[in-house]
Amino acid sequence: MNWCLVKQIRSRLTVWYIAVLAMILAVYVVLVFAFQYRFIRNQIFHDEVQDLVTVEGLLYFDDAGALKLQQDYFSHPQSHLLIDRLMEVHDLSGVVLYRTPNLAGESLGGPSLPNEGDDRFDQRVVRLSDGTHVSLVSHLHTMQGRVVLIRLGYSLAPFRMRMTQFLEILLIAIPIALVFAGFAGYQIARQALKPLEEMASTAKQITARNLNERLLIENPDDELGHMAAVFNDLLDRLEQAFQQLHSFTGDAAHELRAPMAAIRAVGEIALREQETGERDKDALASILEETARLEDTIEGLLLLARAEAARSIGPDNYSLVEVLGEVTEVLGVLAEERRIRLSSNIHAASGIVLSGDRGLIRSAVMNVVHNAIKFSPNDSTITFTHSVAEGQVQLTVQDQGPGIERSELESIFGRFYTSPAGQTAPNSGAGLGLSIAQLVIQRSGGEIFFDPDVSVGACCVIRLPVHRVVSGQ
Repeated sequence: MNWCLVKQIRSRLTVWYIAVLAMILAVYVVLVFAFQYRFIRNQIFHDEVQDLVTVEGLLYFDDAGALKLQQDYFSHPQSHLLIDRLMEVHDLSGVVLYRTPNLAGESLGGPSLPNEGDDRFDQRVVRLSDGTHVSLVSHLHTMQGRVVLIRLGYSLAPFRMRMTQFLEILLIAIPIALVFAGFAGYQIARQALKPLEEMASTAKQITARNLNERLLIENPDDELGHMAAVFNDLLDRLEQAFQQLHSFTGDAAHELRAPMAAIRAVGEIALREQETGERDKDALASILEETARLEDTIEGLLLLARAEAARSIGPDNYSLVEVLGEVTEVLGVLAEERRIRLSSNIHAASGIVLSGDRGLIRSAVMNVVHNAIKFSPNDSTITFTHSVAEGQVQLTVQDQGPGIERSELESIFGRFYTSPAGQTAPNSGAGLGLSIAQLVIQRSGGEIFFDPDVSVGACCVIRLPVHRVVSGQ
């Protein structure tokens, strides 16, 4: 038996069901066999007594004093009752007066026992010299003024053979019954646990993005319905906690924007004052630099909160070419400062229309391109390519920077993650850009990852579902 199958509840239930049923059937077979054995033995004793009473009426002493058995009484002389009957008659002194030929001169039961058959029919089992066991009935009978002891019996071999066959039939029936019962039990357990499998499948698909989904409760009164209700209550509490967490992130970032803007404004004014010394100006410049970083972080948190609250399908239909054009136009100045060339053939995808939150997608693409510019060396090239297959458009952003270690390909999308690599650490920001990009792309039904097989730089791959393709553009 496959051990993996035994690990399943329905398989364990089936095994337990078969084991319990096997024990019940074993006890049932023992009881039935014992009852049947005892019933037939009593029936044999009763028939032997009836036969012995009949024989008592057929015995007589002839004129020579020899004991005879009247044979013409039976209408079927070849009956097994007559052929198989073993009988011996002797007087109280032990002298044998009559013995059936099938005993071949052998004594039936040996010498008389004390008080044997004196006031009732004695029953016992004796063994002949050939090993045959005989059910023997003894009784004292008075005839023509003489008291004789009549012993009558039949071989138990046919009875025991029939009982052995009966036991074999029962033992053969048990495994057959267990096979059918096991198959039926497995199907019943599978059917009973089917709602549990469906609930597990549904629960497996519930993530932080769709915490509003709930398990279907078919019968709230049974155990599975109660479990589903408890799980749904847990999801309610989790959804509420997530909503509070998201609100806190957005609210905290929003509340920090005003103080940070005030600090930056005061710092800029103080920096322009003539009376400010060079030492103070350096300090103010450092404060303004850190303030700018904090504002970027706050903007990232606000964008993250917006992306988390966004639905999977947004309200806008937009062109990917237009979005990428806006991004390259905004970041083109930054690229020009470092003499980085932005190479693209994306204009060929002008007929591709996507669906979703256009503003969030634009921010996601901008974060990816901004990262590529930050980590690219001066006088290098960033290449944009696209392709369409199986209802998805794939946009790649390939730079010529230091690349990404294979061990960081997953963790780089973590929130506030910054690479410890020496080549990239100086240009690292708050570590929210790629987290926001991944969240937005996934909420839009797409995926984003870095190609692990590139040999130069890093290649970010964005796949998004195509809403429609407009021909002739």
